Amino acid sequence: MPGAYLAGLVVSIAGIAVLDARYRLFFWRSPLRAAAVMVIGLVFFLVWDVAGVHLGIFFIGQNELLTGVLLAPEVPLEEVFFLVLLCWTTMDLFGALRAVVARRLDRPDQTDGLDEGSRP
Repeated sequence: MPGAYLAGLVVSIAGIAVLDARYRLFFWRSPLRAAAVMVIGLVFFLVWDVAGVHLGIFFIGQNELLTGVLLAPEVPLEEVFFLVLLCWTTMDLFGALRAVVARRLDRPDQTDGLDEGSRP
């Protein structure tokens, strides 16, 4: 079914956007900075892809799930959506971990089961 992979990517991006909005992890935390990081990430990975295609490392192969639209030789339209998903997921994960670490540093360490009065 042509376009199935693109549809899956769009649904996944929508899911990441919902999580981002709900917890203000990346775009909803700082939109301008997030846009800059996203553009830099996309450019980096697109250059990486073109270099990989040029070296013969990356290629499409036969796949009926792709739309068939090529942005460059061996670079399908779906690649841009995949890279958006990759970058956004990474930045949301970074935002979530940053929030968890910040909360963890605000609380005293209670992992050993001892209260402050019983420490040697």
